[in-house]
Amino acid sequence: MRDTPISRRGLLAAGMAGAAAGAGAFAVPGLGAQPGYTWRNVEIVGGGFVPGIVFNQSEPGLVYARTDIGGAYRWHQPTGRWIPLLDWVGWDRWGWTGVASLATDAADPDRVYVAVGTYTNDWDPGTGAVLRSRDRGRTWKAAPLPFKLGGNMPGRGMGERLAVDPHRNEILYLGAPSGHGLWRSTDQAQTWAKVDSFPNPGDYRADPNDTSGYSNDLQGVLWVVFDPRTGRRRRTTQTLYVGVADKADPLYRSTDGGATWAPVPGTPTGYLPHKAVLDHSGGCLYLATSDTGGPYDGGGGQVWRLDTATGAWTDITPEASGWGYSGLTVDRQHPDTIMVATQIAWWPDVVFFRSTDRGATWTRAWDWGAWPDRSKRYDIDITDAPWLTWNQTPAPPEEAPKLGWMTESLEIDPFDSDRLLYGTGATIYGTGNLTDWDTGGTVHIEVTARGLEETAVLDLISPPTGAHLLSAVGDVGGFVHHDFANPGLMYADPTHGSTTGLDFAGQAPSTVVRVGNPVSGTRLGVSADGGATWTPAATQPDGISGGGRVAVSADGTRIVWSPDGTGVVYSADGGAAWLPAAGLPAGAGVESDRVQGTFYAFSGGVFYASTDGGATFTATAATGLPTEGDVRFKAVPGLPGHVWLAGGKGTAYGMWRSVDAGASFTRVAGLQEADNVGFGKAAPGRAYPAVYTSAKARGVRGVYRSVDGGAHWVRVNDDRHQYGWTGAAITGDPRVFGRVYVGTNGRGIIVGDTCE
Repeated sequence: MRDTPISRRGLLAAGMAGAAAGAGAFAVPGLGAQPGYTWRNVEIVGGGFVPGIVFNQSEPGLVYARTDIGGAYRWHQPTGRWIPLLDWVGWDRWGWTGVASLATDAADPDRVYVAVGTYTNDWDPGTGAVLRSRDRGRTWKAAPLPFKLGGNMPGRGMGERLAVDPHRNEILYLGAPSGHGLWRSTDQAQTWAKVDSFPNPGDYRADPNDTSGYSNDLQGVLWVVFDPRTGRRRRTTQTLYVGVADKADPLYRSTDGGATWAPVPGTPTGYLPHKAVLDHSGGCLYLATSDTGGPYDGGGGQVWRLDTATGAWTDITPEASGWGYSGLTVDRQHPDTIMVATQIAWWPDVVFFRSTDRGATWTRAWDWGAWPDRSKRYDIDITDAPWLTWNQTPAPPEEAPKLGWMTESLEIDPFDSDRLLYGTGATIYGTGNLTDWDTGGTVHIEVTARGLEETAVLDLISPPTGAHLLSAVGDVGGFVHHDFANPGLMYADPTHGSTTGLDFAGQAPSTVVRVGNPVSGTRLGVSADGGATWTPAATQPDGISGGGRVAVSADGTRIVWSPDGTGVVYSADGGAAWLPAAGLPAGAGVESDRVQGTFYAFSGGVFYASTDGGATFTATAATGLPTEGDVRFKAVPGLPGHVWLAGGKGTAYGMWRSVDAGASFTRVAGLQEADNVGFGKAAPGRAYPAVYTSAKARGVRGVYRSVDGGAHWVRVNDDRHQYGWTGAAITGDPRVFGRVYVGTNGRGIIVGDTCE
């Protein structure tokens, strides 16, 4: 497990130590000179679960956040934004965008470490790694691990699994899942070895009967906490506490610098130790527990205080109600003050508890008033992310926006008692007047997630009129984006938890259709004004299990829908009635010609066309197309019968194009692999629209562009802008040459603009 340097493919080539990860653009030999591009997010502001927020304990203002699939971030106080740190992670190591834990070094604040890996089952083919940086995340080196880590696995909000010895900062510990136990590095994370003397790898599984490897994996060793009072400069900290996912035996301690370990006497049992925090001055170890690993559940739990001097345990549970506890923090300026959060309380809201006497008494963020009213010590400003209401106006006592959910990261700034940051399932909230809680004032909470973009993007369209971009996004529906510095307008009527497919009419682009999985209403919506307003379909077929894909005819009068769970259907009246589309297998991908009334479909290596508005499809004579793997295809704006198809597996993996409505296809040269295709405004002096794809050419993965109909390709992204997996969605902008929109699986929507 020697250190692996990061190369231009994602992991410093030998001899490049100290260089920027993926530093500098490079040309792909034989594929043309690389144009200059700038890259940024189309901002949604948040969008996903933030399981960890970590303040440095020696430098004011230095704070990091980790996400489950969207990388790690560092706060930049001058701009009030989070800076992404792992955008250099490439396609082949996409699992490194999932951050299982993060640690910042109190002895040397320039050093930061992240434990990366998204899944411990076979969904992620790679192993985990510990990445280390000496410049606050600007550049990185990697130490691969012999096991996987689960940044997006059950229990991911517990921790932190990764910790740095505050006195001898070359020593780090890592708690592993999957029965791999406790690991240690003695050379600042360059190499790692298992701590063989640690006795318990944990026995808790969320669902032992799950055969997928997801919910039945051992959640393992959860966190490591050092007692800094038991060491001094350059001398190993002697006392460490380790939490384990074992309800009968959850807490261990070493008093000899990690040489030997024993259960802590009297430790409460029956729950999982989600979080622990040590009061460095008073010597109290606080423990927040829940009956499950979360992050979506938790029906019982307790909060305890251990007097480390006497060994006495005290139950300081604020309320014995139907929730577990997780988010836990101590005010370092006033260490008798602690806060804890309910890990999950879907109805009516989570509760934060605050104590100024080490848990002897508590006050709540909100109390019950005269039913159904609540008396609150806070207000919330969601100006930066107005979509956090999810278009809902719930009946009291529920409110929108909620105070939180999945609140496993809750941190008081160690240098500022008034500053609190906490994560939810969709954002980071913060306040700068927390102590007003204690004097009867109102704590002002606001979205504090600018720069942090954590969404999985499922589809993108860029019509030639109206908004420049409409998006289909997992978990937060999707948005109409007129500009890219603000979240845009969230879709409503219906509101979808995840939008799975979008299309606009090629000759009537104000007509837009979308499908998805609803929070309320039906699975299909139609807009006649470019997405400003929507009308839900009056009906939908029986048996649907998911939104699937959708296409609308060039004139906007017909819709073909391929939902999950049932066969392909079509409608000639905006969804008032649906009829089966003959000739297609269930689950076929569907698209529409941008000029003429033809619909297209693809499944299992066979390409289909319909010339009667989707009523019947006929297989074309096209051969040589992929029979395996994911395949995506699109029709070319302004050119009837022109269709491009990308995807596949093995030898049939690449890109193909048709100029005869799918009757035949020709493989596009120069691309070894290709996973999607999109079109944008033609280059000056060119007639054919610019073509974009996420692909591999000459062994190099990247975002590629062709301005001559696929004869030549250039890579337009560089090694510092790779964004992990980018295979789901891509499109150019028909109004701005060189502009490309790229969907990621965790870093939201990326927009690239040419500097040509």
